[in-house]
Amino acid sequence: MYNNRALVPDFARHMAVWTGHSIDARQEPGCQLDVPYGLGDGETLDVFRAVETGTGTGKGASSTDKAPVLVFLHGGYWRSLDKSDHSFVAPVFTQAGACVVVPNYALCPGTDIHPVTVPHIVMQIVKALVWVWRNIDQYGGDPARITVAGHSAGGHLAAMMAACVWQAHGDDLPEDLVRNSLSISGLHELESIRRTPFLQHDLRLTPEDACKASPAWMPPPSRHGVLASVCGGEESAEFLRQNSLIQQRWGRKVVPVCEALPGLNHFSILDAMVEPGSRLHRLTRELLGL
Repeated sequence: MYNNRALVPDFARHMAVWTGHSIDARQEPGCQLDVPYGLGDGETLDVFRAVETGTGTGKGASSTDKAPVLVFLHGGYWRSLDKSDHSFVAPVFTQAGACVVVPNYALCPGTDIHPVTVPHIVMQIVKALVWVWRNIDQYGGDPARITVAGHSAGGHLAAMMAACVWQAHGDDLPEDLVRNSLSISGLHELESIRRTPFLQHDLRLTPEDACKASPAWMPPPSRHGVLASVCGGEESAEFLRQNSLIQQRWGRKVVPVCEALPGLNHFSILDAMVEPGSRLHRLTRELLGL
């Protein structure tokens, strides 16, 4: 139930389309690639500026406005894929007036000298978000309007950012550093993943790490802002359960949107995110305040 490539026979077609559109996106003016947010393995990010319309940073913006910021976290079970595979997410949102940031992170299992665990990746994303808050104004983004979205393993990371106690990572950081979060086909408890045979060799999740990195077992965030959780209606029973679990644990006040979107699988749901008029695209824009 967790092997999505086995469950979706034409998954390669979706990924080929993503690759082609990502190549195009990375050639557009207004993007800055491979910006370091730290010194560790994988600690770079890509920034895609909001498209200027002549009246401000984006459509509907005044000349003094900064753009809302969408930080997108890629999936791949914490062990594969790259930010460059997901640049295709940016153009439809930059054209709507948002600044888009796509971070990389180290991949499990790393090396014997530098092992990589899921909790290690979580802390890398914390570091990336702190960098965004401190630097995004230089790219026309508003540090007070950061929304984090992620797909699959990235959905897990987005939920972890919703749960983060930011002031533990810097006295100057606001408690609402992340304004809203969106988990797309996210994984909200990792004990099931720890027991999934085809992932065990790479992830090497211990019971302690699975507990430590499971947002569903954490207290619901008390700050302002919400988490939206969605998955495809055609996903496996486990992904449907993971989707519902976070609302069950955190409550409807924190997770007001928890939906299985009809007709979508684990890959086509990401296509829907960038399709104007789709439920997921509209939801993302609502979270961004667009």
